[in-house]
Amino acid sequence: MPPSDSHPPADPDASGDASPPSSDAARRPRRKRRQKSRSGGKDGSEPKKAAPGATASPEELARVKDLQRRSGELPKGQAGTVRRRLSGARRLLDEGRSAARPLAAIERDLTRMLDARAARLARPLDVSYPAELPVSLAREEIAAAIRDHQVVVVCGETGSGKTTQLPKICLELGRGVDGLIGHTQPRRVAARSVAARIAEELETPLGEGVGYAVRFNDRTRPGTRVKLMTDGILLAETQRDRDLVAYDTLIIDEAHERSLNIDFLLGYLKRLLSRRPDLKVIITSATIDPERFSRHFGDAPIVQVGGRMHPVEIRHRPIAIDGTDQDVDEATVAGVLEAITEIDASGLGETSPSGRPDILVFLPGEREINDVAAAIERTNPASTEVLPLYARLSNDRQDRVFKPGPDRRIVLATNVAETSLTVPRIRGVIDVGTARISRYSPRSRVQRLPVEPVARSSANQRSGRCGRIAAGLCIRLYDEAAFAKRPEFTQPEILRSNLASVILQMASLGLGGPDAFPFLERPSAKLIRDGYETLREIGAVDRAGELTTIGRRLAAMPVDPRIGRIVLASIDEGCLPEIVVIAAALSVQDPRNRPAGSEGIADLAHAPFRDPGSDFLSFVRLWRAWRRARDEKGSSAIRSWCRRNHLSYLRMIEWEDVHRQLEEIAGRCLEDGNRRSNRASSGASDRKGPRRRVRLPEVRDDPPTGAVHRSILAGLVSNIGHRTEEGDYRGIAGATFSIFPGSVLRRQDAPWIVAAEIVETSRRWARTVARIRGDWVERVAPHLVRRNHFEPHFDPDTGFVAAYENVSFGDLDVVERRTIPYAPIDVAGAREGFIQQALVAERLAGEAPFLARNRELFERLDQLGDRGRELGPIAEDEERFAFYDARLPPEIHNAAALTAWRRKAERRDPGILVMREQDLATDVRAGIDEAEYPDRLRMGGMDIRLRYRHEPGVEDDGVTAMIPIELLGRLEAARFEWLVPGLLVDKIEALIRSLPRRMRTRYMPIRETAVGAAEHLPFAESSLLEALAGYLGAIGGAAVRVGDYRLDMLEAHHFMRFELTDVDGRLLSKTRNFATLVSTHRDDARVAFETSMASLESGDDEAARLAAIRERRDWDFGEMSETVEVDRGDHRLVAYPALADEGRSVRIRVTDDAVTAAAMHLGG
Repeated sequence: MPPSDSHPPADPDASGDASPPSSDAARRPRRKRRQKSRSGGKDGSEPKKAAPGATASPEELARVKDLQRRSGELPKGQAGTVRRRLSGARRLLDEGRSAARPLAAIERDLTRMLDARAARLARPLDVSYPAELPVSLAREEIAAAIRDHQVVVVCGETGSGKTTQLPKICLELGRGVDGLIGHTQPRRVAARSVAARIAEELETPLGEGVGYAVRFNDRTRPGTRVKLMTDGILLAETQRDRDLVAYDTLIIDEAHERSLNIDFLLGYLKRLLSRRPDLKVIITSATIDPERFSRHFGDAPIVQVGGRMHPVEIRHRPIAIDGTDQDVDEATVAGVLEAITEIDASGLGETSPSGRPDILVFLPGEREINDVAAAIERTNPASTEVLPLYARLSNDRQDRVFKPGPDRRIVLATNVAETSLTVPRIRGVIDVGTARISRYSPRSRVQRLPVEPVARSSANQRSGRCGRIAAGLCIRLYDEAAFAKRPEFTQPEILRSNLASVILQMASLGLGGPDAFPFLERPSAKLIRDGYETLREIGAVDRAGELTTIGRRLAAMPVDPRIGRIVLASIDEGCLPEIVVIAAALSVQDPRNRPAGSEGIADLAHAPFRDPGSDFLSFVRLWRAWRRARDEKGSSAIRSWCRRNHLSYLRMIEWEDVHRQLEEIAGRCLEDGNRRSNRASSGASDRKGPRRRVRLPEVRDDPPTGAVHRSILAGLVSNIGHRTEEGDYRGIAGATFSIFPGSVLRRQDAPWIVAAEIVETSRRWARTVARIRGDWVERVAPHLVRRNHFEPHFDPDTGFVAAYENVSFGDLDVVERRTIPYAPIDVAGAREGFIQQALVAERLAGEAPFLARNRELFERLDQLGDRGRELGPIAEDEERFAFYDARLPPEIHNAAALTAWRRKAERRDPGILVMREQDLATDVRAGIDEAEYPDRLRMGGMDIRLRYRHEPGVEDDGVTAMIPIELLGRLEAARFEWLVPGLLVDKIEALIRSLPRRMRTRYMPIRETAVGAAEHLPFAESSLLEALAGYLGAIGGAAVRVGDYRLDMLEAHHFMRFELTDVDGRLLSKTRNFATLVSTHRDDARVAFETSMASLESGDDEAARLAAIRERRDWDFGEMSETVEVDRGDHRLVAYPALADEGRSVRIRVTDDAVTAAAMHLGG
């Protein structure tokens, strides 16, 4: 995460100003007490009154009066703050309570304010103005405008001197006594260098009369009158000094840059001016739309200051490129080298100490600076110093730019050198014409750093850098026509940034929403929504946009809200020491150096610090190594250790400084949390004692990996990614990105990762990543996930109804198909699923007696229902469900609850869950006639069992005749065409519909014709097809032949199905074609019949007696009838006995066919 300057010094008093750190904190509780005194206590009772006889001590009353008297010595704004606090203390005394502690704090702050004012009075500064600066000529006009107006806009060309001379004009007007002259700069390097320059001109040591404050570095004292600072520092001070009473004058320099902090400050100051009529505000701008600032402050006067400009020649030398990134880089480097040669040949350096002009080269970023520097070094230029200049450069290397020596200098800079910094002795400028512009995309949730063409105003500022001391030459490496088409101004940062920090501060300060705040330009609704969404992600605001408890704690922490959320989460996770190290590392420039061309060597040096699964924990390893080295080595040795390990010593020191402040912040959070816990458990009062610094334990050698990464996830939850099949990662908005090449996870297949930042340059990269688990998102950010429950089902093993759950965050499923109990989600749905699946579908474990009895009843009724082809399983399930639903209480939705309920209910009514026929039999079932749907089919004196099934599509749908093989020869095919009486109408209708259309139309309506045919035709006395053809011919007046039926149009259940079984009941064949069945099994059927007759026990019946007569040569066995009847289980058969010749003897064989028997008998 990029570092920010919007953090105040660790010590609230370090700036030496007259700001009482607790002034606003005291005012807010007092306002609450005032409201309580008007409206009563928390419970609506009367406000607390002083106890009878309770009076304030004379000593405390006298102390209040003395403090009131002393506050009169303060400036108006500070005096008002002190008096408001004294009013609160007086109310405590009126209630009979002690005010010793608040009075001590007020006295301490009052004394510090008076001492600071006295110190400033005792530090007079001799003001003089360099005559060569244009602003010196306009100082009387500027002074008059400042004296007569609360807000003044000073517009000056580059080099006019406004940055260094305006504070001196204010000093000459007597400002800087009642409060500080605050002077903001957009960058740290500018704040330091400008402070040094003003201190030098005023002949006062830096840090005395003139000082500066940047993040974690405050060089001011109580007597300081002019304080240079970054605009982020001033913005952070509004948290503890809302009226900015520490200042009597504010200079907002370089306002034309329109950074996020500047725009917020200008809106804040617009509201503040009415409360601080004594405050003077001076807005300075280059010649870039000063009227906008004037209108913002109610048409404030504009003072124009001319620039100290010499003629600058502009030359355009477009770079010739072929299109690839490599071609662009190489062509840019070549273009810069050619431009250097051209400037050297211009003769501008004749008066320079080296004989050649100093050159300032504007490049888009650090990588390009390194590439150009390496290319220049390869040319071995004589007596030439190549100096980089960018915001994240160390202080000592930045300072070298402002101290020219005898050698010619080529300064390679980013846009940091456009306005706020003046690089001395520059005669030539080379402008590549591009810069890295930070742009945030609300749609993809990605902070992009694309290289873009700079605006015309920025290009003009760049060219003006070479006309400060003499005529200059600017070579622009882009086309003049393209330059004319560029936008005039750079888009303000507030229109292209994430607004989470701004919105959080506005909410904390009670400034309302961004929609109503007086920004110079109101940010888009998309950016505002996205800012709120970022805060909602980290739990800082609720859905209504109001601050939560976490949000209020975050607003009090002078760090990026996401970093603050990580710190707060680590307190709960128990890994605060490790997280403070990581959070500090994320707030500064990475101390690990990877210089171009030496990446491999640097990576080897960094290898001991690399954690195999986390770039974040790599910081912890590096921190442990650093602390050990600091303890064991001296100053010189530790610098050598850093060089050997390719570490920046200054960045390590900065990391340590940031860690120190975060440790203090985290310690306060931990202490406050402990106090809240103690109050909750003991009911103690909210009275706070003096704070003491909390020292955190050292980081552990084996840090808790899961806890650390869950804490990080709490603040960076929107930066998660899920690995795709292609090997990259998909984020919550659906966009894909890759792990940055320097990461330890670059060549690993981590399914889930979290990144410190996702930045788009040449492509979209995740930087500083760690392996996580997807389900952690649900744990650390439950307010962000969506839950989708599906497929509720009964689990026989547990006896409960469960469901599957998908947990989603954005476009990612962080938990997939997890089994969870369904009752807590939908108790009614769980009960319905339990009845349907456990009871109706009988999946309940064990054998419940009521289920067995109900199953028997259902099977019997189900068979009856199959016959009529009117009812299906859905209707049957509904009946059974309704039965259980009517009897089970609403809370019964699992097996354990059912068992407990049955124990009690069945004592009163043992059959409470046992079904009866009337519970299941519908009117249709009750109306089914068994004669219409018989269980057996009578054919030639024999009974054939029938089975019904109504399930279209299955193989045995319809009526099945179960035929023993010994009976096959006794059956007639024509009988089976008629099916059973109850299905005859349906089959006749289907036959009529199968006729050709020209014939079919004669029998409309077909259903009525079918009913009439079924009533008219003698049932099963002949072939149905022939009988129906005759009937239709008679009523239709045209002959119908059996061949006219298209039997392939009939459904399967319109044909009888046959199952042929052997004597043991085993299935031999199944078909719907009776003729095929007979032809295939006729001989086997005859043998089976005779075998069955022979197997009958003698004496069972007449057939058995005859079949037992064998090996006879004489007729000695009495009469033999032509037919006999045989009882065979469920069947009664007619058999035909006959004498069979067996050579030397005869025997009687009982056959199934009269013709066969007659032929056999003649032979015998």
